[in-house]
Parts: sequence; C-alpha cells; structure tokens
Amino acid sequence: MAAAWARVGALSGAAAMAGAAYGAHGLRRSDRDEYQKELYDTANRFHLLHSLALLATPHCRRPHLAGTLLVAGLGLFCAPFYYHGLTGDPKFNRGAPVGGSLLILGWAAMAL
Repeated sequence: MAAAWARVGALSGAAAMAGAAYGAHGLRRSDRDEYQKELYDTANRFHLLHSLALLATPHCRRPHLAGTLLVAGLGLFCAPFYYHGLTGDPKFNRGAPVGGSLLILGWAAMAL
C-alpha cells in the first residue's frame, strides 16, 4: 500500500512538468505582470521538488504520514500561488503559510 505514494508522486510530477511547459511557453508570453509570473514559477518549482519527495515516501518508516503531509502541503502551498499567478487574485494566499508548514512536517515525517 505504501507504493501508492510513489504513484501519487509520479502523477504529481507529471502535472508539475505540464505546468512547467505552460509556464515556459504560454505564461511567459502573456500580458501578466512579472510578480504573477514569479508566483507561478515558485509554485511550479515547489510542486516539482515535493513531487520528487513523494517518490521517496515508500522508503520511510511512516509513508502514509509523510505522504499525507506532503500532498496536503502541496495543495495548500502551491495551489494558491498557481491561482494568484494565473488570475492575479490573491484571495487564497492565506493558505500558503499553512501549506509550507505541512511541507516542512512532511519532510520531518520522512526522517522518523
């Protein structure tokens, strides 16, 4: 069952790469301001990095704890920044600090 987290990581990584392709070929040529592009890039970078971490969760002692924390952190950290970068609307950014904390806890859970 722990191997399911590797699949989640692989799918998340594929989504991150699709997002990177859009960021490089679609978003860069858009009329959005530099701050929005920077937010999108930050979300995408953290998305890809933590997708790689998800690939490693089956090898830790508590894969379900680490995987759950990482996925929740990805959702609460990256999604608001993707949204803000694409729409210019910062209304969901309040979730980002919670998401960042969950990502940190996910890494710590991998060390348990």
